[in-house]
Amino acid sequence: MDKPLLSVRNLTLDIPLASGTLHAVRGIDFDLNRGETLGIVGESGSGKSLTSLAIMGLLGKRIRRKADRMTFDGIDLTRIAARDLRRLRGGRMSMIFQEPMTSLNPAYTIGDQLMEAMLLHKPAGRRAARARAVELLEKVGITAAESRLSQFPHQLSGGLRQRVMIAMALMCGPELIIADEPTTALDVTIQAQILRLLSDLIREMNMAMILITHDLGVVARVADKVAVMYAGELVETGPAANIFSAPSHPYTRGLLRCIPLPGKTERGSELGTIPGIVPSLVGEVSGCVFRTRCGFAGPACREAVPHHVDGDHGFRCVHPDGMRHAEATAISRPPAADETALADHVPSPLGRGLG
Repeated sequence: MDKPLLSVRNLTLDIPLASGTLHAVRGIDFDLNRGETLGIVGESGSGKSLTSLAIMGLLGKRIRRKADRMTFDGIDLTRIAARDLRRLRGGRMSMIFQEPMTSLNPAYTIGDQLMEAMLLHKPAGRRAARARAVELLEKVGITAAESRLSQFPHQLSGGLRQRVMIAMALMCGPELIIADEPTTALDVTIQAQILRLLSDLIREMNMAMILITHDLGVVARVADKVAVMYAGELVETGPAANIFSAPSHPYTRGLLRCIPLPGKTERGSELGTIPGIVPSLVGEVSGCVFRTRCGFAGPACREAVPHHVDGDHGFRCVHPDGMRHAEATAISRPPAADETALADHVPSPLGRGLG
């Protein structure tokens, strides 16, 4: 079996604060192969973006990063020299940042910013770089692409700036793309086009993609594997089909209950919610971090939480059979929609199933 393009083991990120150490990310493990898409989902503040920035080497100086292993195509990202890492970024690894309003330089034209990466990382002249920029702007759905190259970011709408960011990430044909909420500023029609474009490029160029999003519908459309992140930990990982059809962690099931299902959720009815708030991660963090919001929490949840693995499907819970055991022994349970029906009812403009 081929080695994974990206391999991460026991990634930990700590941030020193006046009140103590914030353990923002703890024990992250995953592998990503060429041609695969990993969807990382979870609430705001769960550590999704920090994890992606750690891989790209773009963390702030105060953040302490540790990992037993973090390799890209056999290259140790924890030991690589800064000059070599800069060669990887933009060339073989690229990132679509979450906020296009602040990710583009207001002092340079769109064309200059698009061409810069190709001129730095590829043996290409300005004419070839300009042609590539026009090609990608057209691919991401921007009309009059040639004339856009002379415009500045403030002359474009938020949606257009987001599409420019996606084109910029694709300029050098990278092997790994990290997309942090890449379709947030786009309407649903353009969103479907962009997701189709990214999906097609991954297949054509045998790239890998990490997709960070709050939108489980987007994950259902494009992801091969899913990692559910809560309070700095991966609480459940596995193939997308397994996560949506047989979720084992109560947090995963809670997220799925919050989604309206076409044909299942009645108009005007209340959607599911997850009560409570994410706990503080300053100081010692022990036991199950979800226990303060879980309807099935017990004394055992304050102890070390085992990691159960069934093939490619893994989850962290004190119950060895996950929610199947918890639901069988719980005295009461909040009303829930049929989470397992999500895979059958999430609209898929890409025409791609979960199986």
